[in-house]
Amino acid sequence: MPSPQHLRLLTLLLVSSALIPAVPACAAAQVPASDTATEAPGAVTDTKTLKKTPAKTKEKETETTDARSSFQTNQAGIEDSLSNEEHIVVNARLDRQRAALQPATGATIYRFSRSDIEKIPGGDNAPLNAVLLQAPGVAQDSYGQIHVRGDHNEVQFRLDGVMLPEGMSVFGQALMTRFAHSMSMTTGALPGEYGFLQAAVIDITTKNGSADPGGEASVYGGARDYFFPSAQYGGHTGKWDYFATADFVHDRVGIENPTPKFNALHDLSNQYHFLGHLRYTADENTRISLTAGVSSAEYQLPNNPGQQRQFANPSFLDSALAQQVYGSVDSASLNERQRQITDFGILSLQKEMGKFSLQSSAIVRYSSLGYSPDPLGELVYNGMAQRAQRSVFSSGSQSDVTWRADPHHTVRFGYQAYVERTISKSDSTVYQQTGTDEDGNAVYDGQTVSIHDGTGRTGWVYGLYAQDEWRPVKGLTINYGLRFDGVDEYTHSKQVSPRLNIVYQPWHGGAFHIGYSRYFTPPPFELIGSTQLNKFANTSGAPGTFQNTTVKAERDHYFDAGFSQELLPGWHASVDGYVKLAKNLIDEGQFGSPILLSVFNYRRGQVHGYEFSTDYSHGPFSVYGNFAWSRAIGKDITTAQWNFDPDDLAYIQHRWIHLDHDQRWTASAGGSYTAFYKTGHPLRLSATMVYGSGLRMDGLTPNGASVPQYATFNLSVVQSFNDLFHVSFLKRTQLRLDVTNLFDKRYELRDGSGIGVGAPQYGLRRTILTGISQRF
Repeated sequence: MPSPQHLRLLTLLLVSSALIPAVPACAAAQVPASDTATEAPGAVTDTKTLKKTPAKTKEKETETTDARSSFQTNQAGIEDSLSNEEHIVVNARLDRQRAALQPATGATIYRFSRSDIEKIPGGDNAPLNAVLLQAPGVAQDSYGQIHVRGDHNEVQFRLDGVMLPEGMSVFGQALMTRFAHSMSMTTGALPGEYGFLQAAVIDITTKNGSADPGGEASVYGGARDYFFPSAQYGGHTGKWDYFATADFVHDRVGIENPTPKFNALHDLSNQYHFLGHLRYTADENTRISLTAGVSSAEYQLPNNPGQQRQFANPSFLDSALAQQVYGSVDSASLNERQRQITDFGILSLQKEMGKFSLQSSAIVRYSSLGYSPDPLGELVYNGMAQRAQRSVFSSGSQSDVTWRADPHHTVRFGYQAYVERTISKSDSTVYQQTGTDEDGNAVYDGQTVSIHDGTGRTGWVYGLYAQDEWRPVKGLTINYGLRFDGVDEYTHSKQVSPRLNIVYQPWHGGAFHIGYSRYFTPPPFELIGSTQLNKFANTSGAPGTFQNTTVKAERDHYFDAGFSQELLPGWHASVDGYVKLAKNLIDEGQFGSPILLSVFNYRRGQVHGYEFSTDYSHGPFSVYGNFAWSRAIGKDITTAQWNFDPDDLAYIQHRWIHLDHDQRWTASAGGSYTAFYKTGHPLRLSATMVYGSGLRMDGLTPNGASVPQYATFNLSVVQSFNDLFHVSFLKRTQLRLDVTNLFDKRYELRDGSGIGVGAPQYGLRRTILTGISQRF
C-alpha cells in the first residue's frame, strides 16, 4: 500500500504541472537537420569526457577518439541513434537541443558514457559515488559522501538538465547508478544557468525507452550477505516511450566500519530504489516527459567496542555520575538505527520554436530522516539519548530558454524557484543537574528527564539569469552574463553575480580557457539546527556554549583557468587551476549520535588547487589517469557555535585552520581491454584505482593533522554471450566478477577527531561479488 508521502508526492506533482506554460504550436526549427547534432554554431565547452563509444551494434564496442579533456564544439555524452526509426531519431535530436540549453561554456566537464559506466567494476551495481571518484578532484569521505575541489557538500544533482532540490540523505545515495544512461560532472567557473550549489553539477541523463529498449534482469551478490536483485524494462509505442527500473539491496556494509576489522558489528542495511520515465513526443518539436523516483533505506549503525564518548558534553564527561555508569552497558551490543526516505517527481515540457528552444519543468521532492537511539547505552556513554526526525518537502519550477539570435550570438536566460517546508522533531532523555561540586564540576543525581523539541518553517530560494555566448572571431568564444539569487528561509539575503568565460582555440586540438564567477550559496535549509538550547540548560545535554548565531549564505569569488591538447591521435591531456575566496564559507559536521549533518559558517575561507587529466584509447584498449592537489582553509566560526568546544572556537577565531574535509592529494586511474570484441562473446577486463593523501584529524591544533594516505585497487572481469541459449526472446547474457579493494588494504577515512567529525570510519576491506544478468 502506498505511503502517505508517496500519495502526497503524486498529488502535488499533478497540481504543480500547472506551473508549465502552454506553448502555442510554431513552425519547425530553422536549423537544418544536418546541424542538429551540434550546439549553436561556435558553442565551446570543456568536455573532459570518459570516452564516448557509439557502437555499431548494441552489444559491440568500437574504437573511440573523443577526448576526456578538450574544449571542442561537440555533443559528447549525447549518443547517436542506432536506429533509423523516426521516433528514435526525433528524440535523439531533441536530446541534443536540450543539452544545448545548458552548454557550460568554459567550465570543466567530465563525462561518463553508458560504456564508461559499464567498464567501472560493478557497472550499474556500483554506488554512484564510486563512479564519481574516477573524476579528477573528487575526494572520498565516510557515509558515501564526496568532496569536489575542496568543498564539503555543495554538489548539485540534475536529472535530464533539471535540478533536484536538496534532500536529507546521509548514508549512501538516493540516486542509483542504474538510473543513468550517461552522466557528467561540471566544475570550475560556471555559466549563469548554474546556481545555489556550485562546487559540482552532476547531470544524469536518465535511461529511457528510446535509448535503452528491452528488458534486463540481474542478480548480484557475494561477501557480507550482499544480495542485489534488479530489473529494468523500456520501449516505445507510437509517440510514447517508457522506462522503469527497480532494485533491492541487502548487505552488512551499509555504513563504514568504525574498526579496522574485516566485518563490522551491527551493520545490516535494506534499501530499495525505483525510477520511472515516461515521454510523449507530440511532434518533431514538442516533447513532454515525466520522471519519478522512490528511495527507502534502513540502516543499523555499526557498534564500536570500547566506545569513545565523542558526543558527550564536557560538563557530563567530568562528572562523578559519568565515571560511575561508564562501562555498565556493552558498547558492542548497542542498537541504533536510522531510516531515510526520498521521493521525487519532475514534469517537463520541451519545445523548439524557430530560433528559440525551451525546457520548462515542475519539480517536487520529499525527503525524511529518522534516528532511533539505544535508550540506555547512549544515556550512559553520552549523557543523552535522542530520538530525532527531520523532513523537507520542496516544490518548484525551472525554465531555460535559448535564443539563436544570429551566427555570432546565442542568448540564454531562465529561472529557478523552490518553496521548501522543513520539520524537525526530537525527544531527548537526559540527566538532571542538581548542582556543582567543590571543583566546579556538574553534579547529577541519576534521575532522568525527557525534553521534547520541535520546529517547522517554510521558505523559498530563487534565481534568475541571462547570458550571451558571443563568437567575435573564429576560435574565440566569450560567454558573459548576470545571475540574481535570493533566499528567504532562516536567513534572508540576495546577490547579483557576474559570470564571464573566455575560450580560445588557437590550433586544432588545443584550447585555452579562463573564467570568473561570483557565487551565492544559500545554507541548506534542511540542515540548519533549530534546537531550542535553553530547554537543555542544567542537564547532561547542555552544550559548552549557548551561542547560536543563524547560519548565513556563502558568497564567493571563483577564478579558473586551464589548457587542453590532443597530443597524438587517441591521446589527450589537460591541466586546470582554480582559486576560491569565500565570505561566510559553509561547512557541515556531525555533532551528535543521530547521523544528522548540521551546517555552520567560517567567516572567511580560501580554497585553491589544480588538476591534471590524461587519457588514451585505441580499439578495444583504453586507459586514463587523473591527479589533483587542493588546499582548503577557514577562519573564525561565526554561526551555530553551540556545536563546538569553546576552546576550539577561541583558537579558530584568529587563526586559519584546515577544513576537516581538506585532502591535499587525490588521484584516480583506470583501464580496460576487451578481448574477442568483434565476436559474439567479448571478454572485458577492467580495473580502477583511487588514491587519497588523507582527510584531516586533530593534531596539536584543530584539524592540524591528517589520517594516513591510502591507495585501493578494484578489478572487474565481464564475460558476455550474445546468444547463449539460442532462444529468440533472450538476448545478451552477462557473467561478472568484481573485486573491491583487491589487496585488502586497511585504511582509515576518519579517526573520529576533527571539527564536525563523529565516530571513526574505515574503508571497505576486500569484497568479492559476482553476478549474472539477462537481457530480453
